[in-house]
Amino acid sequence: MPRKSRIRRVAAVGIAATAVLTLVAGCSADAGSTESSASSDLSGNIIWADYGGPTNESRQVAYFDSFYDETGVEVVSTSIEDAIYLGILDGDSPDYDIFQAGASDVLPDTSNVLEIPESAQGDLLPENMQPYYIGGFIFGEAQGWLTDTFPDGGPQDWVDFFDTDKFPGKRAWPGSPGSFDASYEIALLADGVAAEDLYPLDIERATAKLDTIRDDLVFYQSYPEAQQLLTSGSVAIAVTVTGQFQALINAGEDVTVQWNEAFAVPSGFVASNQVENTDEVIALAEWMNDPERQAVFTERTGYGPSNSAVFDYLSEDVQGNIVNSPDHTNLIYWDDEWRGANYEDLVNSYTDWLAG
Repeated sequence: MPRKSRIRRVAAVGIAATAVLTLVAGCSADAGSTESSASSDLSGNIIWADYGGPTNESRQVAYFDSFYDETGVEVVSTSIEDAIYLGILDGDSPDYDIFQAGASDVLPDTSNVLEIPESAQGDLLPENMQPYYIGGFIFGEAQGWLTDTFPDGGPQDWVDFFDTDKFPGKRAWPGSPGSFDASYEIALLADGVAAEDLYPLDIERATAKLDTIRDDLVFYQSYPEAQQLLTSGSVAIAVTVTGQFQALINAGEDVTVQWNEAFAVPSGFVASNQVENTDEVIALAEWMNDPERQAVFTERTGYGPSNSAVFDYLSEDVQGNIVNSPDHTNLIYWDDEWRGANYEDLVNSYTDWLAG
């Protein structure tokens, strides 16, 4: 199935939604504090395509401004369009030099993607992503609640999430067909499937498990709605991308995020192997892999880093709210290759389930 025929991918939707994060005041490192490996003979522009908003502004602060100061190469940001980036992945001439793409879009066929040198690769990304991903980051998906909702402690895992007697109250749940996120994986874990046995997903078993709490689910159409449902008391627990919980924390709410069995979702940017400004693209990739610069971006956004050295530059408080913190030891990673190959089946089945 050609990628350009698909609707927007789940990972991209999740990342776009978390762009509403309130920026954390103050940063622990200077974005331009380390030496660049960029050559002085670089020139021109790099066309960078992402979903905009505060997340793009944080990239400007953490990476792009200092890259221009050092090299004279300006990173020109533009809003990404699905048809264009999916076409590039299928071999079209690149309208973007570097663009955001979920692993399930890229990994099934990397024949048209630029390979980057080891010096630019993030060691916290899965090995099959490392040769291709620029400016990689990890976002999370988990359950969370206002801390005083469960003063004696809330759910400890996905089995507890489904136990509405022990932990009463409605649950905010993804209600958009294209944003099924980890819905099937969560249901299977709650039904006793081990994390290492999730794939291939047993969709029939997962939907049967979801049916057991359908009456307790409140469906949201966009990620910020999950914040509103929590703060209004409409739900006791929300399942959403963890940036939404971080936004509430930044706004002064006391929120508990259950990191046990949370999903860590690696993503980032790739370039076509047809780009003409390869030297500039690789130089920016190396620039963005610098741990001090990445620490600035991580602290501002709450996204997990792709370079393990970044944690040396983050306070313990900041690390505690980062999905791939070394303290979060029981994380689950999607099988993006399987999900990519079965994307249409996942969307269609989730659409049918939502319709009841």
